Amino acid sequence: MREPDDLFSASHYAAVRRPIAEAYNLPPWCYTSQRFFEREIETIFNRTWNFVCRAERLPNAGDYMAVDVATVPLIVARGQDGAIRAFSNTCRHRGCAVTRGEGNARNFVCPYHSWSYTLAGELIAAPTDMDETVGFKMSDYGLIPVRLETWAGFVFVNLDRNAAPLADHLGNLPELLERYDCANLRLGRRLEYDVPCNWKFYVENLKDAHHVSTVHAKSISRYASPKKYWRAVQPTNGNIISTFMSYPGSAALLAGDTGFPRIAKLTDETAGTTAPLVFPNLYISCTTDCAWYVYVNPVAVDRIRLEQGALFPAESLARPECQELLPKYFKRFDMTQAEDNEICALQHRGLRSPFSTPGRYSTKEALVHKTHNWILDRVLGS
Repeated sequence: MREPDDLFSASHYAAVRRPIAEAYNLPPWCYTSQRFFEREIETIFNRTWNFVCRAERLPNAGDYMAVDVATVPLIVARGQDGAIRAFSNTCRHRGCAVTRGEGNARNFVCPYHSWSYTLAGELIAAPTDMDETVGFKMSDYGLIPVRLETWAGFVFVNLDRNAAPLADHLGNLPELLERYDCANLRLGRRLEYDVPCNWKFYVENLKDAHHVSTVHAKSISRYASPKKYWRAVQPTNGNIISTFMSYPGSAALLAGDTGFPRIAKLTDETAGTTAPLVFPNLYISCTTDCAWYVYVNPVAVDRIRLEQGALFPAESLARPECQELLPKYFKRFDMTQAEDNEICALQHRGLRSPFSTPGRYSTKEALVHKTHNWILDRVLGS
């Protein structure tokens, strides 16, 4: 299906805007067009709150990470005062990336001309005869700060200085997850994957329960009943959507496996799995004994860097049998992650065909339909 010249005319997307029983999926070019991808970066990722890391990855003063958030290079660092800050990873002299990778440092020193910055972003050395430059003041040329806020150990950044606070973006997420005691969760393992697909395919898949009985037939379909799942859409506000599955056991274990005790705040009446998607690209699933998250980071129109993190109550990670139990969870995570990675890559491959046209939604795909319209609201303007 050919990409139109007037790509951002609302008329091309009118069928997506209809009620779900009458609607059509996004046109194929939304997943393959470089122009559409660049508009998404501009209108979505550069203007909203983006997950960047878990706070426990920066436990000590001087710990830092160089990361790309939806193609934008940033530094995230914990200062000597204990505060976590974010900066643009670009030297104020000639624009070189100031640092790479992750580690611990007293200061940041640009590899090009050795301009040096404190962990708080202040310029403290510019050894290139800048004293001869008219009007140059060191205090004017610190690293450019980026807004950063945290919730329950999840660190978010926002490139828009005028955006509403993180709390507004999260809406009622804290209330939905309160019984899982998220502030007490700690990172047990973190993995990254490169997946050859457009970012929207993966985000859609995270809230598409319809695929569980097929893609996950050999792993979790026994207990993740799609009928229960799609009927449990929760009321939300802010920029989130969420589902609740009433399966009473741990959704983080394969059938027959046993693991950690239930999270202390949960009761027989409240046990189950709550799985919100924080737009645009952070999925969190809190179950009876742990949680996990999937972060979908766009690298290019046809490629994502995926991060999967496994979170456990601090007391569970301190239990003597911890190292015996963790592999049971990781086995389940690895199996379903591989299944999802493969199907999203296949979906992108198939949709690139010139014969691809917009399909119809199942009424069981209400959250996919809502996700598409959330994206269009921003790309086209509400």
